[in-house]
Parts: sequence; C-alpha cells; structure tokens
Amino acid sequence: MSYVTLITEGAVSVVTLNRPERLNAIGSQLLADLHAALVAAQDDPATGAIVFTGAGRAFCAGDDLKEFGAQSASHAAVAATCDGIQQITRDIMFGPKLVIGAVHGFAVGGGFEWLLNCDMVVAAESLVAFFPEMALGHFVTGGVTHLLPQALGHQRAMELIVLGDRQDAQALHRLGLVNRVVPLDAMLGTALALAEQVASRSRLATSQLKQVMTTQLSAQLAGALEHERQAAMRCFADADTARRIGAFAEAKL
Repeated sequence: MSYVTLITEGAVSVVTLNRPERLNAIGSQLLADLHAALVAAQDDPATGAIVFTGAGRAFCAGDDLKEFGAQSASHAAVAATCDGIQQITRDIMFGPKLVIGAVHGFAVGGGFEWLLNCDMVVAAESLVAFFPEMALGHFVTGGVTHLLPQALGHQRAMELIVLGDRQDAQALHRLGLVNRVVPLDAMLGTALALAEQVASRSRLATSQLKQVMTTQLSAQLAGALEHERQAAMRCFADADTARRIGAFAEAKL
C-alpha cells in the first residue's frame, strides 16, 4: 500500500498524502512514496503544474513520533531520515514544475515546511500550522532557516520557530505565507483552477522563472538544506530529544 497517490488530469498532476489514520504523519514509507510521486509528476511531460494536498482531516501532522525509535536507532537510520526529509524539499523546489499547495487542518513541523516549499498555497479556513521542533528537541528542516527569514525577517522567523505558536489560515495570509484562504469545500477546486492557470503559461518561461528564483537568486537555499540536515542529525541522536519525545508520548496517553 502506498501512502501517496498521484493522479493526472489534463495538464495538472495531484499528489496526495494518503495516510489519514495518522493525519499523514511523516514516516520512512511516506517519504519514499512522496519522493517517487513528486519525481514522476515533475518528469511527466504532460504535466504543467502540480497540486500537493493531504487526504483526511489534515494536510500533515509532522514527524510520526511512533517511528522515532527506529529513526534514531543508528547513525545510518538518522542519516536516512534526515536525507529523506530534505530530499522532498528538493523535489518540490528544485523541480521545473510549479507546485500549488492545497492545505487544510494541521500542517505541523515537516508539514508546515512543505507548505512553505510550495510556490503558491491555497489554505482552507481550518488550517493551523506551527513548529513543535524546539520543544521536542528536533531541528527544523525543509530550508525554513533560509525561507522564513527571507519572507518575514530575522526576529519574526525566530519567534515562529522557537516559540512554535499556532498560526491559523488568516494569520498565515497576513504574513504572506499563503495566497488564498477559502472554505474547506472550495480548497481543492480553487487549487486546481490556480494550477490550470499556471499550466496555461509558457512551460519554458515558468520553469526558468522557478530555476532562477530557487537556485540562482537563492543559492543559499542549498546550503541551508545541508546545514539543517547536519543539525537535525545531531538533534535526533541527542539523549534530551529522546527524553522530550518520551515525555510527550506519555502525556498523550
């Protein structure tokens, strides 16, 4: 069973996280399935734009803490997890096709990072996004150490990352982090219509624009991904992180 579905209709491919029973939490299989789907959509010559969304009650609830033991079991396991997370950002941001997020419910941790990786975002009114990493002893990934200060400035980015305050859809819109806020039942249709508009533009021009904005004018992004990977690996292997995650899991019981 795949935790991600890929459906192509006309010039738009829809990539859907499909692990609703876990609120699309990020585990090793989901990362592998999402990488495969994004590569297929980016490489499909018929696809002019990609919609990225989640099935069920949430877009993505972040890292699956039930897998922390396996993820942190060895240096190789930690490296594989951190590499897999950063690869998704590369798939979204360094591919030639624009990615339109259709995001609802919770977008937590890695889910918030993937929202920020999208080229445009349609948010449902139900959206709530935040970073729990600093409270859990994890480290943010997805290039957000570069993307958020660039979008919001140093102090506001620090506040969002360190304090992890919950941001609703309207707050994210005021910050300029999402493009549209719509009722939940209009979210996917609005994202598809936006993707169709994008797909109608020159494929060459839009791919060149994305390349210039993500890899040429923002050369620091690639460096940020590597620095985050190294920091995340250190945090994964830290005993305090295991203690914090264990305490969080006990509190949830």
